Amino acid sequence: MQKIKNLRWSVLLLLLTLNFGCDQISKKIVRVNISDYEHISIIKDRFTLTKVENTGAFLSLGDEMPYIFRLIILTGLPLLFLGYGLYFLFAKRNLPISMQIALCFLIGGGIGNLYDRIVHGSVTDFMHMDFYIFQTGVFNFADISIMIGVGILLIQSFRNKITKPEEDSITEVE
Repeated sequence: MQKIKNLRWSVLLLLLTLNFGCDQISKKIVRVNISDYEHISIIKDRFTLTKVENTGAFLSLGDEMPYIFRLIILTGLPLLFLGYGLYFLFAKRNLPISMQIALCFLIGGGIGNLYDRIVHGSVTDFMHMDFYIFQTGVFNFADISIMIGVGILLIQSFRNKITKPEEDSITEVE
């Protein structure tokens, strides 16, 4: 039993570390090699690199707020949520594997952006995609991790809703 617990913790820590590490390594490379607002076309202007230091939240929301509000809302609250997320991830033993993986992506990405905000005063974003009919904002690997985590949770939620009505209808007939 202890070996299984240790293996679970090791795998979860590895996933968290990989999410955080990939994010931080990519941001370090960008900070060293790309100038602010430099535009580098990777795939025919459909996928570009543009270094932006984001002092706000998603799509720079809140970057005009007074510093104390940004500190509380963009640093304090995420710190509390990520702390609780880590507690939840490691304390709840019976979480489905998909939820554990999703939480690792969410928390790993969240820690990556929070680390930037604390250490650098802003979050380094650098990827941009143009899909002809719509474009993304400028984002980073932490944002991708967070979106993958949300996607896994949404898929799991839809799966649960699809299987649950069958169970409910069985109990209604009885």
